[in-house]
Amino acid sequence: MTDFSQDDTSWTDIPRMFRQPNEVLPSPWREIFGPLRKGANDGLVVVGQFGQSIDARIATSTGSSHYINGPAGLAHLHRLRALVDAVVVGVGTAIADDPQLTVRRVVGPSPARVVLDPAGRLPMTARLFAEDGIRRLAITRNGTHPKVPPGVETIALPSPDRHMAPAAILGALAKCDFHRILIEGGADTVSRFLAAGCLDRLHVVIAPIIIGAGRSSVTLPAIDRVDEALRTKVHAHSLGQEVLLDCDLSALRKPIVGTYDLGAAKISL
Repeated sequence: MTDFSQDDTSWTDIPRMFRQPNEVLPSPWREIFGPLRKGANDGLVVVGQFGQSIDARIATSTGSSHYINGPAGLAHLHRLRALVDAVVVGVGTAIADDPQLTVRRVVGPSPARVVLDPAGRLPMTARLFAEDGIRRLAITRNGTHPKVPPGVETIALPSPDRHMAPAAILGALAKCDFHRILIEGGADTVSRFLAAGCLDRLHVVIAPIIIGAGRSSVTLPAIDRVDEALRTKVHAHSLGQEVLLDCDLSALRKPIVGTYDLGAAKISL
């Protein structure tokens, strides 16, 4: 199991080096973040993340979730944000948690902020809409006219079953020139991308606590037999008292760019 220090000052130059194709990332950052530099399928790299308890809970039965993960796990999340082009959350998480989606716990640039809001429910006062010079986008269904602050881009996608397909979302983001994408939450959003074969990696940060009851992290369609379960290569990394499981899903990821009709998205500012 790779062990890397969350206080290591060697991180400072990593966001810059990560974006330079000829730069070799030093260990231990190479082992954990090297796979996110370039996609194996179509030029996109899509990573999902969960922070959970040992028993795979992301919240108690009353909905309390702040914070299951400790400082080391939260720093890892902010490192992911610092390395991607765009961070994506569902509208349920955006309303419940009102996240900023910026990089604050580590050194590095903040990514574009994207909310999946099919019905245009997110209020204009949401913190992820705050003007700070970073691109902000709302992805919604065709026919929906969300109220967003000035400068927020909107993308309207077809949704024949009232859900926007993960492949369509990624195709639209690729059209916006986002190539490294973090699907940060919530659990339903990450699960939909996982079920659709739209993740290259899944980072699961396990905190040393047992909650016993409450919301689980992954929700996928039911299977009849264990041999039908999704199997993946896994690399374990120590984050102090927490454990990161880096799940390699690249062999299962369906190509997006070159196969999805990017012209289906309607983008406006």
